[in-house]
Amino acid sequence: MKLYSTKNRAVEVSLEEAVFKGLPDDNGLFMPTFIPKLDEKFFSNIDKLSFQEIAYGVTNTLIGSDIPSSEIKKIISDVITFDAPVISIEENVHVLELFHGPSLAFKDFGARFMARLMSYFLEKKKREINILVATSGDTGSAVAQGFFRMPGIKVTILYPSKKVSDIQEKQLTTLGNNITALEVDGTFDDCQRLVKEAFLDKELNQKMMLTSANSINISRLIPQSFYYFHAYAKLKNKNKPVVFSVPSGNFGNLCGGLIAKRMGLPIEKFIASTNVNDIVPQYLLNGIFQPRPSVKTISNAMDVGNPSNFARLLALYDNDLEKVKNDLKGKRYTDAETAKAIKEVYASQNYIMDPHGAVAYLGLKGYLKESGSKANGVFLATAHPSKFIEVVEEIIGKKIELPEKLKETVRKEKKSTLLHPDLKSLKSFLLQPVENTL
Repeated sequence: MKLYSTKNRAVEVSLEEAVFKGLPDDNGLFMPTFIPKLDEKFFSNIDKLSFQEIAYGVTNTLIGSDIPSSEIKKIISDVITFDAPVISIEENVHVLELFHGPSLAFKDFGARFMARLMSYFLEKKKREINILVATSGDTGSAVAQGFFRMPGIKVTILYPSKKVSDIQEKQLTTLGNNITALEVDGTFDDCQRLVKEAFLDKELNQKMMLTSANSINISRLIPQSFYYFHAYAKLKNKNKPVVFSVPSGNFGNLCGGLIAKRMGLPIEKFIASTNVNDIVPQYLLNGIFQPRPSVKTISNAMDVGNPSNFARLLALYDNDLEKVKNDLKGKRYTDAETAKAIKEVYASQNYIMDPHGAVAYLGLKGYLKESGSKANGVFLATAHPSKFIEVVEEIIGKKIELPEKLKETVRKEKKSTLLHPDLKSLKSFLLQPVENTL
């Protein structure tokens, strides 16, 4: 696989270089120069394949020229160790549960795949790296779990102070070992900006090898395509078109689905479902991409005012708004609407949605009603509702039982360092690291 920068198609790099650099020197994003299609036999038999077999077929098609098939199989068998069930909620409305991994969030797929892909390359070159990652919630915990105790890799996680849930914060700050948490006195956009500035800082990059585990890293997008194929396979025998509603913040998850479509997956439409941080839905309405400071909501992982992966979305459609609109519909919902959906679905279906899944549910229902489509609708549930326990319990009026793995995490002591949101403070910390003794 060869990759180019979204700001300069002329310069191409290898998969290995793109994975470890994270960002091109021009501050663009890496994208494949070519996205191959899977053959017809793969799709005709997809409903007979296991989740691991589907993931292997997709990965081998994308990067089989870079990594031996035998190694890809090892990576996939180590990544896909949990299910992503498709559950019927209402007629033509299904939920794809992506929270059955170690951190109880969809980002386990990307983080685990990335960790093992990096480990493969590092073992070949005998190198050590420092991963710098910004999180609005679930990315950090997934990265922490995915890279925990992996040799040759140190991870520093930046998260916005008092803007992630208590459980999410515990998942970020209690592992120790090779995982360090920085509590940034600002927003997620500040965290994301600091990471980007660090990658472009010559002094930092001369003194340490930095890379990213955010959705800006191309290795995160590959596994985020797997579960779209998997969900389609589960619904194939219903002989209806499939529509996906994706709760969207930084838009990496949606880009994973768009790559799946480019590889031949017959998806009728995507719905980019957001909270009031509706930068992309507004773009789809008026053709203007206008970032702005993020607003805090109950679906906090989507509180993003300048979605990084927007450049990738445009690149997939040659920067043509009309082409984007052919595949993508934008929807936005308030906290009040989100809470109402959680309450109503629990009352009518005895199913508990987290706030992000609820936004996706609303987007799907809205699209199906407005379009009159009879397609099989799938909304993505990206996190276990217990990760937002205070919010969800208040809405449904019932206590939620914590999964055992979360109970263990909550009992641990938080250890993090408060950081001012400027590059000088971050550099000072990184260049004079304090050993975490957890």
